[in-house]
Amino acid sequence: MTESGGGSAKLQESFPYEDIVNLPHHRSETHPHMSMEERAAQFSSFAALTGHKEAVQEKARRTSRRMELDEDQKARLDEKLQELCREEEGRETEFTVFYPDDKKSGGSYEKVCGVLKRIDVYEKVIWLEDGKSLKISDIIDIQ
Repeated sequence: MTESGGGSAKLQESFPYEDIVNLPHHRSETHPHMSMEERAAQFSSFAALTGHKEAVQEKARRTSRRMELDEDQKARLDEKLQELCREEEGRETEFTVFYPDDKKSGGSYEKVCGVLKRIDVYEKVIWLEDGKSLKISDIIDIQ
């Protein structure tokens, strides 16, 4: 066996499909060519876990723990609420409000700006002119 013969056999072992690699792609003469979207649609019905993606996204969504105000913070917040009660309606005010999450424990903190319409002391709700209502128990800070 010559050196060139041995090299050819070695090449054949390392690349066994050399004879078909450069052939043109087969296209059926009886069936029409299918687009990538049509091919993907064939397998979409096999999505075994319907709603799995949404469940993973919901699990990954972060919530914050509700802050517990200490006595000093509660006293300062109460003073600000009393000040709002004494002032006339129509004042632009910024509130930091905790919104409990409907689906998991915790919630989120949001800054809410609005023009004060009225404070319902009996229902413990602050009404803003844009129609928003804020539970006084969910308010963390008032600016």
